[in-house]
Amino acid sequence: MVLSLVLHISRVYLTGGFKKPRELTWISGVLLAVLTVSFGVTGYSLPWDQVGYWAAKIVTSVPEALNDLLDGVGTSVVILLRGGFSVGQTTLSRFYAIHTLVLPVVLLAVLLLHFILLRKQGISG
Repeated sequence: MVLSLVLHISRVYLTGGFKKPRELTWISGVLLAVLTVSFGVTGYSLPWDQVGYWAAKIVTSVPEALNDLLDGVGTSVVILLRGGFSVGQTTLSRFYAIHTLVLPVVLLAVLLLHFILLRKQGISG
């Protein structure tokens, strides 16, 4: 999936598909790329073995860097993602819910938008 995504983004970039009037189509495509990576990140932790535990620990620690920009925001995001101060069963439940409920609905909505924009503006190149 990720390889197909990289190949598609490369083709769109090389044919200038991000230029006017297709900026919104490009932005929706970037959102689809972020959603694809999010599926991988949340799905990687679902087996809940040592690899999954430490992956969840690392992924949920990344937003703490936001504390450098806005005091306390990073910690709040980490607590929201983990469901507490440490990685545990609540984190697994949240990742499962995000992976199976939230991401598919958001992906379908953005994919629909992407296709509507493609039909309206046409394909570049």
